[in-house]
Amino acid sequence: MSNEAHGATVRLTVAQATIRFLSNQYSERDGAEQRLIAGAFGIFGHGNVAGIGQALLQNEVARADGEQEMPFIMPRNEQGAVHAAAAFAKTTNRLQTYMCTASIGPGSLNMVTGAALATTNRLPVLLFPSDQFATRVPDPVLQQLEDPTSLDVSVNDAFRPVSRFFDRVNRPEQLIPSLLAAMRVLTDPAETGAVTIAMPQDVQAEAFDWPVEFFRKRVWHVRRPPAEPAALERAAALIRAAERPLVVSGGGTIYSGASEELRAFASATGIPVADTQAGKGAINHDHPCSVGGVGSTGGDSGNHLADKADLVIGIGTRYSDFTTASKTQFKNPGVKFVNINITPFDAAKQSAEMVVADAREALRALTGELAGHRVDQAYTDEIAAEREAWAARVDHCYHLGHGPLPAQTEVFGALNELLGDEDVVVNAAGSMPGDLQALWRAKTPVQYHVEYAFSCMGYEVPAALGVKLARPQSEVVSIVGDGAYQMLPMELATVVQEGVKVIYVLLQNYGFASIGSLSESRGSQRFGTKYRKRAGGSHLGDEELIGVDIAANAASWGLEVIKVSSIDEFKDAYRAAAASDVATMIHIETDLYGPNPPGSSWWDVPVSQVSALESTQRAYEEYQRDREPQRHYL
Repeated sequence: MSNEAHGATVRLTVAQATIRFLSNQYSERDGAEQRLIAGAFGIFGHGNVAGIGQALLQNEVARADGEQEMPFIMPRNEQGAVHAAAAFAKTTNRLQTYMCTASIGPGSLNMVTGAALATTNRLPVLLFPSDQFATRVPDPVLQQLEDPTSLDVSVNDAFRPVSRFFDRVNRPEQLIPSLLAAMRVLTDPAETGAVTIAMPQDVQAEAFDWPVEFFRKRVWHVRRPPAEPAALERAAALIRAAERPLVVSGGGTIYSGASEELRAFASATGIPVADTQAGKGAINHDHPCSVGGVGSTGGDSGNHLADKADLVIGIGTRYSDFTTASKTQFKNPGVKFVNINITPFDAAKQSAEMVVADAREALRALTGELAGHRVDQAYTDEIAAEREAWAARVDHCYHLGHGPLPAQTEVFGALNELLGDEDVVVNAAGSMPGDLQALWRAKTPVQYHVEYAFSCMGYEVPAALGVKLARPQSEVVSIVGDGAYQMLPMELATVVQEGVKVIYVLLQNYGFASIGSLSESRGSQRFGTKYRKRAGGSHLGDEELIGVDIAANAASWGLEVIKVSSIDEFKDAYRAAAASDVATMIHIETDLYGPNPPGSSWWDVPVSQVSALESTQRAYEEYQRDREPQRHYL
């Protein structure tokens, strides 16, 4: 039988072959080549401890011999591991990611939420949930879900709707086409998301004679499809005919590395640029055409212009309901859309004129197509006035002097002033993403990392790990609310274990500020949104605070913790944390009730049509009035 020395085959288990194959996969774009799978997150148990776990151990031992390695990190929670991988992929503009492996049953199912987050955000992650026995001899095996209608169903089938590619490897030779297909999806900018390969535990440990050629170095070239000339001509004609065009720049602009081209396009045409959560920073905030956030969590400058825009040019945006304010933001009755997107699915939204192309390539071509064209001076003056007015509002929110507890906007203002251009702020859920999109002044595409497509509470803790792994040169500052912290704090131990220096800013307000405010505005009186001791069997009222000490909890995970009570103390604490070489948490209490930035848009959250509560009755009347502008864009 041939062996590796003879160059024909090599005998390895399926798990060992998987790690060897992944260690030799690379992505390339614009001449820059990098490892596609930068490392592995793994929690071992029944199902993978003697399969992929053994393969990663063997890989660790082989490092001393100079073989290609797969760096391993042991996380504390499977969901947290996938979040860290997604954050790493986002920070590397989707050119790299991590693999994640988990044991069968509950361990693997813990990754489903992370898979949904990655796919919703169009971020590549590679998941290896362990599965029941392919032989079905031990049946039912420990932690196996039995479906009486089919012996082929396992809990891992739950990954199918949240994955861009799903496969189950029931025989060793199936691994070859499965892994090759997985790499294609991970590196396809239009198709990428969670890639899931379910691995039966007996197959993981099964040996097979693999073609050595399977393990050669492979470079997956990330495509940059140009725009069709006819599509560019149609888009340019619409732009020339528009009197009040507006760009809405999404995450695809950043992932494409198209920031320079976006700035050049705006400078040449004078067209204002609003941003989504994923797109913030693609154009620097101090550019004269930058008008800030748009939609439900946007600011006045972007939203006032969006209200009257007659043409919206979407670049790399998926048009979430926050961006469109649940189809109420673009109020001009004659508004039209041009969408530049690498994905036809997103390019077609809002009945748009489609330009299916890479954002950078399309912007370069469109700028050339529009040579000599510029918006009227009156519109330029209006853009400048909106920018100036909103800048004053931002300054006010950043320096409120609110008391006795500071508003969270004051903390954001201090951070915005303290962070360097190449540092990164991380957030995901609650009231903070809304305040940040409206207020944050991003100078670079790397500075703003807010996950708001899935808005998963708890993402902030493991995401900081993923961002720092991708950008060790940056200060990574993760802003976490006490509600989000209690959802998923476990990766703090991983941060300490790996010696990763990040800064966590914990805002303690003893409740859910965002949902509390939303509840109140919809007539539900903040019910069930405050952390209070139950009094008399009820959750009503403002009873005694519960005695949870998050600062002490963070310290127990191994972090340095600095407790502060004022903005001046916070600034001093941040400087100390930045100067330190260990992970630090800055703990500050903030006002649960705000104040928050002024709102200039809407979000569709239905209100009960009938109610015995007067507050709900009033809210329903307001809801009926506020939804009147809502419409399909046809």
